[in-house]
Amino acid sequence: MVTADSIRTLLVDDDPAVLRLHTAYLRDVPGFDLVAAVRTGADGARLAADSSVDLVLLDMNLPDFSGIEVLHRLRLVREWGVDVMVISSARDGFTVRQALAAHVVGYLVKPFTKEAFVARLTEYRRERGARIAETPVGLAQGEIDRLVGPRQGPSAPAMPDALPKGLAASTLQTIVAALHPITPVTAQAVAEASGASRATVRRYLGYLTDTGHVAVSHRFGARGRPEVLYRRVG
Repeated sequence: MVTADSIRTLLVDDDPAVLRLHTAYLRDVPGFDLVAAVRTGADGARLAADSSVDLVLLDMNLPDFSGIEVLHRLRLVREWGVDVMVISSARDGFTVRQALAAHVVGYLVKPFTKEAFVARLTEYRRERGARIAETPVGLAQGEIDRLVGPRQGPSAPAMPDALPKGLAASTLQTIVAALHPITPVTAQAVAEASGASRATVRRYLGYLTDTGHVAVSHRFGARGRPEVLYRRVG
């Protein structure tokens, strides 16, 4: 049954049998409303660009262009106004890192069971509700200074020429590239996007936070202690 708070969902997959199967699966997940099921990247990008779509279940292997290209087009048109969950057999490191860098809300590898599909979407719906209700991300000191006196300072803190012992410039650039100036992410997401270990990521994030290049916030969900979120400044 469709309600006012149903998550309006678009399926994008080149295999008609898979579309039929996932359409049937989706009917058994409360709180989701299927908007359309399409087989090309062009159709997926066009339909998902409309604000009537909340979530895209996206395959990576499409006949015209890849799911990564669909992601890039959506971020250009709607920025972070639409969630994307990858549902694909693609599991190579490059594709996974590219998808995570575009801040997908999940990555479900084919083949999977109906139970896995239902569990993943049910968890997404719960986390979406917590995300909508979470505490807004605060501005970092440098951002506040620029708002108070925009002509008195640089647009963003400059990276230092010399790094502390144990930190490498190339790794620092990789960590920074995995962060976004609007959407905060966890250290785990940064680790997956950059290919670095969580311990390494936390060390670099601590340095970036101390030097004013990263703003920290917290997400209070329903599963224990709050998550620490990181957002690039500038």
